[in-house]
Amino acid sequence: MMSQSQSNPERITVTLVDDHDVVRKGLRFYLNARPEIEIVGEAGDAHSALQAVLEQVPDVVLMDLVLPLKPGTEPVEQGGIQATRLIRQASPHTQVVVLTSFAQDELIFAAIKAGALSYLLKDADAGTVLEAIFAAGRGEPILHPRIAQRLMAEVSAPSQRQDPLADLTEREVEVLQQVAQGRSNAEIAQALSITERTVKAHVSNLLGKLHLSDRTQAAVFAWRKGIVEN
Repeated sequence: MMSQSQSNPERITVTLVDDHDVVRKGLRFYLNARPEIEIVGEAGDAHSALQAVLEQVPDVVLMDLVLPLKPGTEPVEQGGIQATRLIRQASPHTQVVVLTSFAQDELIFAAIKAGALSYLLKDADAGTVLEAIFAAGRGEPILHPRIAQRLMAEVSAPSQRQDPLADLTEREVEVLQQVAQGRSNAEIAQALSITERTVKAHVSNLLGKLHLSDRTQAAVFAWRKGIVEN
C-alpha cells in the first residue's frame, strides 16, 4: 500500500493535545522533521483543544487522556475523553489518535466510544506514532497490541462479562442512584454528605466503568437495572 505522502501530496495537519509542555515539544520536534506532516496547533486542556480544532480543523489530533478541562484547573481522568467527544461532534473530519500512559479498560472503552480512532500507549516507539498518524489520515485505526487484545476479548466473549455494577463501589452506586433521580451535583453532595468535587469524581469514574457517555445514559442504565427506589 502506498504511504500517505505517496498517494496524497497534501500534508496531514496535526494538533497536539497534552498537558505536559515537554511532551508537546518532543512530539513537535519529531513530527516537524517529516515533510508529510504539518503541526497546526497545540493545547494543554480540553477546552483549548476544542477551540484549536474549531480554528484549524486538523486532519488528526494526538490526544492525551488525563487533561484539565479548562486552563488553570487540575487534570482529570476523563478530560481527554470529553475533549475527544466534543471534537468528533464539532469536526467529524478530524480523527483522534489517543496517546496516553493509561491502559485501564474503562478508559479504553470510553475513549473508543467517544470517537477515538486509534489508541496508543506512550511506550510506543516514534515509528508507531507516525504510522498511526498516516493511518488516521486514511481513516484506518492503529491499536497498541495490549489494547487490541483487550478489545478482542471484550467483543469475542461478551457472555463471560460480569455484571458491570460489580465494578462499582458502594458509594458510586449511591451516586448513580442519585443521578438517576435527576439530582444535581450540589444536591447529591448534600444528600450524601460529601463535596461536589467528590461527586464529580464519582460520576466520572462510574461513567468510565459502565462505558457510558453522559448522565442521561447513566440514569437510563440505573432504571433498567432496577437500582433506583421510587
